[in-house]
Amino acid sequence: MKIVGVILIALAIVIAVVPQFLDCQSQGRAITLADGRLIPMKCHWTAVAEIALGVPLVGLGALLALSKRRETRRALGVVGAMLGAFAILLPAALIGVCAMNEMLCNSVMQPTLILAGTLVMVISLGAFGFSFGGKEVEPA
Repeated sequence: MKIVGVILIALAIVIAVVPQFLDCQSQGRAITLADGRLIPMKCHWTAVAEIALGVPLVGLGALLALSKRRETRRALGVVGAMLGAFAILLPAALIGVCAMNEMLCNSVMQPTLILAGTLVMVISLGAFGFSFGGKEVEPA
């Protein structure tokens, strides 16, 4: 399970860090209001929200790498799958990204987050499934 935990940590870093460099605000774009103020586009808020998913995913990966009990791995697998689903839902449905297809957030950030979230879900569900087999390690 150590390899699974390390892979989840790597995916968590991708989920938390990559959107910070692929949103419109990092490219110098913003919405200009009628009074001249600039406000961030919704892809910026998706990028900020992905940090809130990446941080617990790093902890989950570390706990999964260190866990020895099957029950713990099962619970962490379920939580990981839920966090992976939210990583997909944030750019796809909950907050979203910019509507224009040529924007970097729409062409790169959203597919990257959907792929990373899908991988987190598959790996977490795999950890959940594998926790039913094998030999139980007794705590010391």
